[in-house]
Amino acid sequence: MDISVIRGYGIFDFFRTSNHVPLFLSDYLDRFIRSAEKTYLNLKYSKSELADIILELIEKNDLKNGGIRMLLTGGVSENHFSPSEGGLYIFCEDLLFPSQEKYDKGVKLVSADHVRSIADIKTTNYAFPVWLSATWKDSGAEDVIYHHNGFISESSRSNIFVIKDGQISTPDQHILHGITRMRVLELAPQTSIRPISFEELLAADELFITSTTKKILPITLIDDQKIGTGQVGPLTKKLMADFVEMEKKHI
Repeated sequence: MDISVIRGYGIFDFFRTSNHVPLFLSDYLDRFIRSAEKTYLNLKYSKSELADIILELIEKNDLKNGGIRMLLTGGVSENHFSPSEGGLYIFCEDLLFPSQEKYDKGVKLVSADHVRSIADIKTTNYAFPVWLSATWKDSGAEDVIYHHNGFISESSRSNIFVIKDGQISTPDQHILHGITRMRVLELAPQTSIRPISFEELLAADELFITSTTKKILPITLIDDQKIGTGQVGPLTKKLMADFVEMEKKHI
């Protein structure tokens, strides 16, 4: 009767290890703790205690290159609806990245009119994109791009960046503030954070999405429209290489 099961109410976060090092761990824990506070869920462990547990799990599982998922449930409440005393679960997982071909050639996104609920919190409620995934896979797409009232926000599990005439931009509203997004903003501090229209998206020279499990993944097709030349652009390639170097400094 946990409301994570019967109501879909809970939070999670996911990060990965590289050579047994949990990448950007402090940032992920900060976001997880903020999500717990914003969703009125009781997280019994401090940031340092969570870090100790995670490091112990990495050692016990010999998790050289893998994923770690933290899940905080909504709990069992008297009215089967309101948040209560939940449970914390931390799992070690295998980690699969997109194929090298997708990084070399880019991937397709399909557009969907949608705004994710409480988008700045990493909730477990992915009902809409999970439902959509059956059809986007049939069309050969990697994921979706959300838009509403003419403006884009994010993909179902990734942030998006638009490049036009050498200027990089990324949406500012109805988004999860991704950790990989944050790192890209450090690599490209001149990036404009602002509302971006769907028309701008289609007219871009280059597009890419960012996430823990995708790093920086080029987008070369939206629906059936080619983006730019239809090939991975030079600025995207540079950021992909710069991100690899940034990771090395954190290992």
